[in-house]
Amino acid sequence: MKRILTLLIFILLALSLQSWGFFAHRKINEYAIYTLPIEMAVFFKKNSYTLTERAINADKRVYVDSNEAVRHYIDLDRHKDPIDSLMIPWFKIKQRQNQQDILRKGIVPWQVQLTYQKLTQAFIDKNSKRIIHYAADLGHYVADTHVPLHTSSNYNGQFSDQIGIHGLWESRLPELYFHSYNLWVGKPQYVDKVSDMAWQAVLTSHALVDSVLSLEQELTAANSLLFKKAYVLRNHMIHYSYSETFCEQYHNALNGMVERQIRASIKAVSSLWYSAWIDAGQPDLKDLPLRDVENQDSPILPE
Repeated sequence: MKRILTLLIFILLALSLQSWGFFAHRKINEYAIYTLPIEMAVFFKKNSYTLTERAINADKRVYVDSNEAVRHYIDLDRHKDPIDSLMIPWFKIKQRQNQQDILRKGIVPWQVQLTYQKLTQAFIDKNSKRIIHYAADLGHYVADTHVPLHTSSNYNGQFSDQIGIHGLWESRLPELYFHSYNLWVGKPQYVDKVSDMAWQAVLTSHALVDSVLSLEQELTAANSLLFKKAYVLRNHMIHYSYSETFCEQYHNALNGMVERQIRASIKAVSSLWYSAWIDAGQPDLKDLPLRDVENQDSPILPE
């Protein structure tokens, strides 16, 4: 019984860490493909279904790999040292004690850098299966850096009596209003310093945390629970969740925040795919053969 309870708690934690939700992660990778130059687009479009479906693999691994969860977030509010002191390559964090302390608080900006390096090497090797694997994972981790609640220890409103806000902001709103978003973000741009881009995304997202929480609190205070929650049909199942009326009011109060963060995610993902290809020497991806290579585990930062 104890093992079953432990497993249930782990599954609930894993569910709470599904940044953007499966729907939005798939869409971010899909729309990033549309922006690529022709030299990359042929290969990526040919494998678009796999790249889109594997956009959620990193979230699935949380269920089976105890090391995975920390790759999706960073609790900036738990760090006592100035953030500038953290914005260094992982290998420069020499002391094991410091590494372990940082691991417990999340490592998503460093994970973006490491996965980028793996993707670059896959392009150099012209290993199509690894290109697909690391491109899908990179898309996931980059998108994670654009999720405000993934930069705070109060990731699900558990410290502010707002349990459920994680899924509201990152899953329910995109699913309801994605059709209204303008997600054509233009051509990818070469990124000279990947770590700087990852940290800037994290810091920009963190600046939005207060608004994400306070706007929901204000709407909750102004409305009754009967107005806020309702039984809704989602993924062919009935759930007791936020009502569509409350979602509409919250979405409007956010004033385009969710759309802007998804647009920024798409731009960043496509730019890093493009930059990894450039750094690899712009290999010819045309008619790249699929190799019989087992699906690789996501790279984890060394201790």
